[in-house]
Amino acid sequence: MPTKNRDCCIYADFAISLIQIARKLYACDRFAVELEQTAYALDTTTVDLFLSVFPWAHFRRAKTAVKMHTLLDLRGNIPTFIHITDGKMHEVNVLDILIPETGSFYIMDRGFTDFARWFTLHQAQAFFVIRGKSNLLFPRIYSRPVDKSTGLCCDQTIVLAAPKASKDYPQHLRRIKFYNAKHDRHLVFLTNDFELPAMTIAQLYRCRWQVELFFKWIKQHLRIKRFYGTTENAVKTQIWIAISVYVLLAIVKKRLNPEASLHTIRQILSLTIFNKKPLYQSLKDSYNSKYILIGIM
Repeated sequence: MPTKNRDCCIYADFAISLIQIARKLYACDRFAVELEQTAYALDTTTVDLFLSVFPWAHFRRAKTAVKMHTLLDLRGNIPTFIHITDGKMHEVNVLDILIPETGSFYIMDRGFTDFARWFTLHQAQAFFVIRGKSNLLFPRIYSRPVDKSTGLCCDQTIVLAAPKASKDYPQHLRRIKFYNAKHDRHLVFLTNDFELPAMTIAQLYRCRWQVELFFKWIKQHLRIKRFYGTTENAVKTQIWIAISVYVLLAIVKKRLNPEASLHTIRQILSLTIFNKKPLYQSLKDSYNSKYILIGIM
């Protein structure tokens, strides 16, 4: 069957099978926050396209694009859910597709502000941490003491005051305000978790940056800015192949435990692809070889 007619679902299924393997390998890894539960970072990245070449990828009047909506497991930074759409789909709509895991944390930026969808997460007994908007209307119910030397400004229990907001989310929320001295800015976080320390909530949100790094990595190193085909199927196929490569590299790194980064492993493998040595030996020899290292810098 010609490549242009091969269903992208084949590559999606392959990537999902690799993701299942990788998640098991990284399940016991630690990350920046001491947390027993699974923590996910949810975000969307946009890949710009040309209107004349990709007319199916609706975005704006004079522009086309695809969006990759991604849920990243912060243990190992493994993508666990990927939904590829045209540019018109708003990122918050992905919450309608996502199946919440009881007890897990979902970390999101302000683009995912939707009180009804938050309440769906809450009813599924999942937790969310999200940046609060400056125009949020709320009365304060209770304030907990905080150590302001840590950057914490307040830790409050609130209810939503706007009629529609209070109807969509009728329960209490926790509001934490934190001052980031490095960037001289105040950040407000909203969550439905009332047990974790306020500083842990702030640190959890900081971990959301990992999904941004994931997007940057695959765009820079796995060639999803330029596409070999122009159909929707071709574009999705190339994105799923890129995701598969990323997860395969993560599996190789975990199983063989080389000192090299994912990028270096990728470069070494591309230079030794026809080498008949065992993979571990090729990685070890290449990483220790000054000649190879100079060639990949």
